[in-house]
This record gives sequence, structure tokens and C-alpha cells, in this order.
Amino acid sequence: MTETLSVTLSFDNGPEPEVTPDVLDVLRRRSLPATFFVLGHKLARHRALAERAHAEGHWIGNHTWSHAGSLGDVPGGAATAEAEIARTQEVIGDLSHPDRLFRPQGGGGALGPHLLSGAALDLLKRERFTCVLWNAVPGDFRDPDGWVDRARELCRGPGPVVLVLHDLPNGAMRHLDRFLGHLADRGVRFTQEFPDACVPLRCGVATGPITDYVNPSAGALA
Repeated sequence: MTETLSVTLSFDNGPEPEVTPDVLDVLRRRSLPATFFVLGHKLARHRALAERAHAEGHWIGNHTWSHAGSLGDVPGGAATAEAEIARTQEVIGDLSHPDRLFRPQGGGGALGPHLLSGAALDLLKRERFTCVLWNAVPGDFRDPDGWVDRARELCRGPGPVVLVLHDLPNGAMRHLDRFLGHLADRGVRFTQEFPDACVPLRCGVATGPITDYVNPSAGALA
């Protein structure tokens, strides 16, 4: 018997008033849960959108304040970690998931030591964050039409899929409902939980190879 594939939906880089409401409408019609990894500077301007997402059962996570670069590649050490992570978490406030979900910027979806600085890891451990990675990035942010076919292939598994989409105003999310319908027709099981393989740090405790995602020259490790 073929095991049912599970897909965890996540949306990065919002909230965006031109797009996020439509994404939420699609998810509500299909009764699908997701996680929105928000940018602090956008949340500060469009908090009502995150409040709606939270009220409708979606999880709100932290995706840095500015999205100006992967934390393992940018200077600043502890000051940058505070400005990008702690500042955003403060704005998220009571919308936060209890596990304080944080997703680093990947720079196009790549995984590696560029994701975090040592100072960022120190902060994540000290403040008991959960670091959420991914294994399926179909590139909707750069290819608003072609991403659907890539996402279909990525959502064939074989293991649990953590899919990264973006509620950005580039037209990509006009395909969201059709794409989700295709997965539903294939019998995909949607879940809001993140598989252990994509969570190397949970509530501040290493549960996987978290140091593989840290550039030690960008700050001292804990």
C-alpha cells in the first residue's frame, strides 16, 4: 500500500494587502491550515491581516524584520540578530505560536551555513525559538506561472513536504486554488505540523544538525 504523502503549507514574506486576503480566502474555502512567516516591517503596517490569519487558525511565524539578507552573510552580530529577530517577535506579540516559530532567509531556498550567524543562534536558543526550515521551494517569487508544475513535482515526496510559497503581489497566488485542488485530487494529506527533519531547533533545544546552518565567522556560537 502506498503511504499517503503529507504536505505542510507555509507562506513567507507577507503580509501583503493585495494578496494575503485572497490566500486566506482560498485556505478558508478548502479548510486548510498553514503557517505565515511574516516580515516585521510589513506586519507593523498590516497587522490586521495577520490577526485575521491567526483568528482563522493559521500559525504566525517570524521571518526577520527586513529580509535584507541571510543572517550568516550579513554583518552586525548580536545587534543584527536583535534587530531582525527580536524586534519582529515583539511586533508579533500575542499572535505568536507558543513554540515561537522562526524561519531564516534562505536566499532563494538554499540550505547551508549562510542561514544563521552565531549571534542569531545564541538568541534563538536563549529565547527558546523553534527554527523551521523547508524541503520544497518551487520559486513562485521569481516565476509567477511556472512554479505550479515544479511544486507538483516537489509534492510527490517521498517523505513529508514542507512547501514554501510567498504571498507576494507578483500574480503567483492566482494559481493557488488550482494547485491545491490538484494535490487534493491526488489524495495528499495536508498538515500544519512541521516534520522533525525540517526543525533542527525546537523551543531553543537542538533536535537536529543546527550548526550546519550557522556561519561561525558571523558571530560566536553558544
